[in-house]
Amino acid sequence: MLWHELTIHTTEQAVEMISNFLHEAGAGGVAIEESGTLNKPRDTSYGQWYELPLNDIPEGLAVVQGYFAEETDMNILMEEVRARIAQLHEFDIEVGTAEMSFKTVDEEDWANAWKQYFKPIRVSERLTIKPTWEDYTPESDIEKIIELDPGMAFGTGTHPTTSLCLRTLETVIKGGEEVIDVGTGSGILAIGAIKLGAKSVLALDLDPVAVSSAKENTHLNGLEKEITVFESDLLSVLKADATTKLNVTLPVQVVVANILAEIILLFIEDVYEALTPDGVYIASGIYKNKEDVVREALEAAGFIIEGAHRDEDWIAFVARKR
Repeated sequence: MLWHELTIHTTEQAVEMISNFLHEAGAGGVAIEESGTLNKPRDTSYGQWYELPLNDIPEGLAVVQGYFAEETDMNILMEEVRARIAQLHEFDIEVGTAEMSFKTVDEEDWANAWKQYFKPIRVSERLTIKPTWEDYTPESDIEKIIELDPGMAFGTGTHPTTSLCLRTLETVIKGGEEVIDVGTGSGILAIGAIKLGAKSVLALDLDPVAVSSAKENTHLNGLEKEITVFESDLLSVLKADATTKLNVTLPVQVVVANILAEIILLFIEDVYEALTPDGVYIASGIYKNKEDVVREALEAAGFIIEGAHRDEDWIAFVARKR
């Protein structure tokens, strides 16, 4: 089967939004390659091992590739994506050149080739992400394994925002918490929360492909009873009628959201209402130029900022409800 490979040259700051645009446009898969050069050393604090050599993409820049069915009119699609990227300037998101091009490739050239580079990676003291097709033996009794098959569409845990969020969860989860994961993607944070000792997780995403991916990964980890995945945003869940079958009881002790700052700003008050008194909100996916505005919005809503965890240019806030 033939596919059109659309390549967009952009910035690391914009990859999350542009990837989402490609998913919404019908991409059968999205690949992201960020800078691996200059002042960006690789984190090996937990023994992480990297298959690929560092690339020559300039620091702060990235390449996003989306794969579209052969019958797709790429000229029309590119105009639609270009218009949506232009709107990112309204949110002060730097998109770089946003140069686009496409070529036709055979499915076998890309559908599974990326898997050879996705190896088990230990992202924290207690959490290791293992692709389903790899063998791995835990190095200690405290090490918890997250089985993952992202299907090219969603996070593998290697992106700074995801690994940062997992490490932050490890500092917050004490055992027995009910958790809401907003923008669950592959379900990796929901699975990680349960592995760390949470009682149950309600995993939410507006993208039906993400919902399917999260459900599959929940099944791979045998956590269908602990994790419920819904196609929804947080606001819809809070307004859900009594017939909606949630596996958590509102309010909950922890809410985690690994999404862009612009989206986080839209529902801070909803998160506040969803939390128990003294509940914790982990807000991740915040690029460094949005740190102050998110901090101010969290504090204005009544949160106390207990910490700001960092990885490269990304921040995860730990905010506690008063």
